[in-house]
Amino acid sequence: DRIAQLDALESELESAVDDRPISAQHTIVRALVPTIRACQLPLDPFRRLIAANRVDQHKKCYATWTELLDYCALSANPIGELVLRVFGFDVEPRRAWSDAVCSGLQIVEHLQDVREDYAAGRIYLPTEDLEKFGCRPPLLGARFASPTVRNLLRFEAERAHTLLEDGVPLAASLTGRARMAIAGFVAGGRAALDAIERADFDTLVVSPRPRRHDLLRHLVSVQRAARTHA
Repeated sequence: DRIAQLDALESELESAVDDRPISAQHTIVRALVPTIRACQLPLDPFRRLIAANRVDQHKKCYATWTELLDYCALSANPIGELVLRVFGFDVEPRRAWSDAVCSGLQIVEHLQDVREDYAAGRIYLPTEDLEKFGCRPPLLGARFASPTVRNLLRFEAERAHTLLEDGVPLAASLTGRARMAIAGFVAGGRAALDAIERADFDTLVVSPRPRRHDLLRHLVSVQRAARTHA
């Protein structure tokens, strides 16, 4: 049923973006179409987002880091591409920087929701990394994170931080509201990683959320770095 719903959503989206009056029944499509038309947005990023949801219906784990990044290319990177297109800045190398930032944000979300994802039957942390740290999958559903799980999450957090660092040259290449928007995304990811570290990488007890002053601190930091980098 979920696959059929996704198919119907994609079909409705494609049929609603021409010059005809908007007749879409889905409220999301009706809300999107005016922006798609006004900004001349391509449908491919939306198709990839829908494809990510299709993947979630059958894929329960990811063997390698590369495989996980391929999933992020569907589930996260199209968002950054659409943001850049709305602002009129979607050219290389901005697209590559944006992809890194979006993938980093997606990894951060996975780190925050390890136990929730496990309960839903999904493990987004690469199988090769679980094996590297000697982490048996059931440990991801425990009430508290074992030292093994903490070490694994620390490793993945460092990877996410590295991806987010591409946000500095991306922000530096932009101006005005576009720069502020990207700086906000990067600052949010950094602040979320701070929260995970503050929890000593135990995201099983509770999903750590960023503090407002950390978000503001990182926002200022990214903006300053962008001005220096420009």
